[in-house]
Amino acid sequence: MLYGIIISFITLICVLLIIVVLLQPGQKEGLSGGLAAGMAGGASMGARRTADLLSKTTSILAALFLSLSVLANFAIDRTGTSQSTIQQQGGFGDPIERSDFTVPSQTETAVPQQDEFSIEE
Repeated sequence: MLYGIIISFITLICVLLIIVVLLQPGQKEGLSGGLAAGMAGGASMGARRTADLLSKTTSILAALFLSLSVLANFAIDRTGTSQSTIQQQGGFGDPIERSDFTVPSQTETAVPQQDEFSIEE
C-alpha cells in the first residue's frame, strides 16, 4: 500500500521534472552564445529570473525524486519467500544428483578408437 503511494508520487515528480526541464531556455549556440549574451549588457534580464526559478525547481524536484526512490526501496514488502520469481515458477524438480567422476563412464566414447598399425620398413 505504502509502496504504491510512493510510486505514484515518483511518477508525478517525473512528469513535472520533464516539463520543467523542457521549459528551460537553451544556451543559444552553445558556450560562445552564452558568453556573447553576457557581454551584451544583460539585454534579457526578465528571462534570467525565470531561468533561476526553473533551475531551482529542477533541483528541488530532482532531490525529491532521489529521496523518494530510496524510500521506495525500504517500503517494498519482503514478507514472502526468499526465492526469486523464476525459482517459484520453475517447477524444475529435484536437483541433479552429484556424480562420482572417478568411476569410468558406461557410455561409449564419442571419439572413434583407432587401431594401431605397425609401419613396416
